[in-house]
Amino acid sequence: MSNNSSNQMWGGRFAAGPDAIMEAINASIGFDKRMAEQDIRGSRAHAAMLAAQGILTDNEAAAIREGLLTVLSEIQSGNFEFSTALEDIHMNVEARLKEIVGEPAGRLHTARSRNDQVATDFRLWVRDQFDAVEQGLLALINALLVQAEHGADWVMPGFTHLQTAQPVTWGHHMMAYVEMLGRDLSRVRDARKRMNECPLGSAALAGTSFDIDRHMTSADLGFDRPTANSLDAVSDRDFALEFLSVASICAMHLSRFAEELVIWSSAQFRFVTLSDRFSTGSSIMPQKKNPDAAELIRAKVGRIFGANVALMMVMKGLPLAYSKDMQEDKEQVFDAADNLMLALAAMEGMVKDMSANVDNLAAAAGSGFSTATDLADWLVRAVNMPFRTAHHVTGTLVAMAESKGCDLADLSIEDMKSVHDEITEDVYSVLTVENSVKSRMSYGGTSPAQVRVQIQRWKDVLA
Repeated sequence: MSNNSSNQMWGGRFAAGPDAIMEAINASIGFDKRMAEQDIRGSRAHAAMLAAQGILTDNEAAAIREGLLTVLSEIQSGNFEFSTALEDIHMNVEARLKEIVGEPAGRLHTARSRNDQVATDFRLWVRDQFDAVEQGLLALINALLVQAEHGADWVMPGFTHLQTAQPVTWGHHMMAYVEMLGRDLSRVRDARKRMNECPLGSAALAGTSFDIDRHMTSADLGFDRPTANSLDAVSDRDFALEFLSVASICAMHLSRFAEELVIWSSAQFRFVTLSDRFSTGSSIMPQKKNPDAAELIRAKVGRIFGANVALMMVMKGLPLAYSKDMQEDKEQVFDAADNLMLALAAMEGMVKDMSANVDNLAAAAGSGFSTATDLADWLVRAVNMPFRTAHHVTGTLVAMAESKGCDLADLSIEDMKSVHDEITEDVYSVLTVENSVKSRMSYGGTSPAQVRVQIQRWKDVLA
């Protein structure tokens, strides 16, 4: 095959030549148009500040600010024509503004650069996403609290290595995810606070010679303060990386819960029934009810974590200050934000709709010698036996029960005394799963009373 025909194959999309290739690789309007509202908000604040400082006249600033609202209205109504030739959202807005207000539009870019403009826009967008994620987390936490309160007394098996370990309560299991998501909530709030500094006025990289008031624009845009170093301000994407990091950890938590829901809703477990709204049927097997929403949530962590790694790789080798590489930041964050919000909403819906199969949970809670630890603890308390000895005695009794094909509670007192003659009838009081969970009264334990303590604590925190 000749080089010419080869070039035609891979370059067919860019038949117009190098100019078309450069336009395609350089343009970001295809994705950064999502920041239109933030871009216009930043420009309106900048124009107001320029007028307050006497850099623009009041009439010029008023025309610009009104014109920008017109542009925003056109974008929101779908009547705005985006141009790839104009590269990005900033130039698209400015070009349309010029058509609307004429010459004053050319003065808007005084004392700023696209570098600090995009840094400001992106911070505003990410800050909005932090706020959205916070609301999504709160909604999911509240749904879990309802489930926990409803099933504070329901017994179910607790697992280690996915094997029956000790009985726990349904409420305790739900509250475990409340704790995880509570840490996510804390990270969201912490990261939002740290990123709430305004880059606007840093210009290209060195600041500006114009007498601007960065504190005014910062306050107008809801930031706590202006950024303190212009080089860092235009080249920093830590706020985006923190968002992706927070999103990755949160998505991991959602994925763990999704995995449990997949297992719990299976025919082999039947711990929960998921609603039809978050399940699908099989195209050929009428008995099937597939937990598709949970499975898709489980998969979301891959693309969200991938976005985190991708942006880390983009940023790791960049010298100060701005490089065009940084244009690759937004698609990663946009995709992660979309998918995290979708996963949070879907999980909230599943938690609200799912119903626990209480009888199946209780039956499973009593299987697998789940009260063996309670027996060992009873030997320590009632017989004053060292725990290691109690562990050995309990193991012997478990082996006996296995050989007889019964559970610990089904062994006779004579069977138990044959292993250790100080065991009394009182031992049976600890061998029911209900008494097992009630006894776990240590702070943070699985007893219904402790579960209710933690539910109330979270209600107070969120009030």
